[in-house]
Amino acid sequence: MRKVKKPVFFIVLLLILLFSASVFFGFSTYYGDMTKVYIKGIDNIRFGIDIKGGVDVTFTPPEGVEATDANMDAAKEVIVQRMINLGITDYECYIDYDNSRIIVRFPWKEDETDFDPEAAVKELGETAELTFREGYETDELGLPTGITAENIILKGADVQEAYAAYITNEDGTYEWLVSLTLNEEGTTKFAEATARLYEESGVISIWMDDTCISYPTVSAVITNGKATISGNFDADSAKELADKINSGALPFKLVTASFSTISPSLGSGALDAMVIAGVIAFAFIAVFMIVRYRLPGFVAVIALLGQVAGTLAVVSGYFGFMTGSILTIPGIAGIILSVGMGVDANIITAERIREELEKGKTLDGAIDLGFKNAFSAILDGNVTMILVAIILMGAFGTPDSIFAKLLRFAFFMFGPSTAGTIYSFGFTLLTGVVLNMVFGVFCSRLMTASLSKFKLFRNPKLYGGGKHE
Repeated sequence: MRKVKKPVFFIVLLLILLFSASVFFGFSTYYGDMTKVYIKGIDNIRFGIDIKGGVDVTFTPPEGVEATDANMDAAKEVIVQRMINLGITDYECYIDYDNSRIIVRFPWKEDETDFDPEAAVKELGETAELTFREGYETDELGLPTGITAENIILKGADVQEAYAAYITNEDGTYEWLVSLTLNEEGTTKFAEATARLYEESGVISIWMDDTCISYPTVSAVITNGKATISGNFDADSAKELADKINSGALPFKLVTASFSTISPSLGSGALDAMVIAGVIAFAFIAVFMIVRYRLPGFVAVIALLGQVAGTLAVVSGYFGFMTGSILTIPGIAGIILSVGMGVDANIITAERIREELEKGKTLDGAIDLGFKNAFSAILDGNVTMILVAIILMGAFGTPDSIFAKLLRFAFFMFGPSTAGTIYSFGFTLLTGVVLNMVFGVFCSRLMTASLSKFKLFRNPKLYGGGKHE
């Protein structure tokens, strides 16, 4: 590693402390009843139903409307898509086909104080708007821009029906696709658009509100109102896309039949108790690391503080380019496990430095070799945890997440009803382990190498050795 200068320790320490303070306290301004959040802190973390409780709401079609099972599936897709767009990962959504009811359970908002279930239901908003747009131009946030924002080809009302279908290839294999039937007005508009875009191999993107759900290339001029979307579909993914398209053209508007409050499963004081327990546990870990490993232990505590702050920052939505995630009890367990991995990484490094000193290496050589020899063991353990976290997020995550798409078979095997709690565990575990590589390995190495340049900290006893250099 390149020579580290003395001031590096203070620079890294200051950055970690400032970052941690901004994460824990955030930054907001208040004007009357209006609050403007500039930096999200831990007060902006949205907790799961198990910690803070939530809302139980039942949706039905309007009186006199006979909804088919396909209509109910599409309506459920609207609600699920809406919650995904809002970053709500801890939810339950069921369909009672016999009574044409959709039951949804989701947690309170992070800033909820009145705990009014009727107001909370409004967060889900109206039925999502389906649009077919020209091209696939997006900005840095994934929102439509340019010609895609300006030119809407079709709306949900132009689609009569969407359903999953398949064709048989010459080799006997099946190819799944999504078939669309348009109304008269939609047929005319679609014919004009496909005739124009076909010549340039253009794209027609399909959007649910501001979320793109598909962007097929125009491969033919469609004049009869019968279109198909092909791609790497299987039976489940084709039906899922068809449900999303149908949801934008529902023949009815969802009606809120009933709503009620769900009490947190651990009780109202559980969150405060967990926070106090976490602070005490971190203090004991800090004392143990410093007493047992001296200077490397002190550096490890600073790195662990940065790791915990970084994990909470990701959960709260601190970084503006990404939405936060709901924190459940298993999610807290994921943070604890990742902290354990961080402690383990620093212990391995400290022991390696001590071993090199006992072999007679100089302090600088022992620090360099200690980190180098410890890295492979740390990397192996962290990669294993990352794979476990990815599998959990894929099997139990929201249906449109990248991990769910990669592990679709697992998602349908275990079912989406457990999505929120297990997903939260995988999310915090993955975040914590990745941050462990940043703070527990990279930052720790910088700080340790920097401190070793001060004459005051050149005594090998401070690193576990027995002789003064």
